[in-house]
Amino acid sequence: MIGRLTGVVAEKSPPQVLIDVGGVGYELDLPMSSFFNLPALGERTTLLTHFVVREDAQQLFGFLTAAERATFRLLIKIAGVGPRTALGLLSGLSVAELAAAVSAQQTARLVKVPGIGKKTAERLLLELKGKLGADLGAAGVALASDAQADIVQALIALGYSERDAAAALKALPADIGVSEGIKRALKSLS
Repeated sequence: MIGRLTGVVAEKSPPQVLIDVGGVGYELDLPMSSFFNLPALGERTTLLTHFVVREDAQQLFGFLTAAERATFRLLIKIAGVGPRTALGLLSGLSVAELAAAVSAQQTARLVKVPGIGKKTAERLLLELKGKLGADLGAAGVALASDAQADIVQALIALGYSERDAAAALKALPADIGVSEGIKRALKSLS
């Protein structure tokens, strides 16, 4: 129904943002990864959206990247995972980190996210296996370390696509530090 909004950031109150689109204010809930990358108040932004209609509420969720929205949509299809839980997961883990956790079947990594218990984490790993990572998590690249995940996340935050970030990561040595990795990746992307 509402797929994308472009407007001025009118208010920010984590995890909500109010976007003024032609005089109409849209209130959206965002994962913290998107929220912290929003421009300042009064500046224009474009958010991809997902509209949820329930018996007692209508909610609009916003995302800065298509990968976040696609992952959100995958998550809410899983029994027992609602929009709030999906937002919590995307706030606690980037798409690349979630894909890496799913491909490595790391229950402990998911349990660290507030609101995710052991049973929910196991269900997520089972349901997402084969669905997440092949086309989303940094273009299917399994991240071997937290440094690599941080490099990919920094490149995405700087506006590069996940595919470009993954390509730049492949050219880097596996044991590179975060700051040096970001510098080299930016050189290779420019």
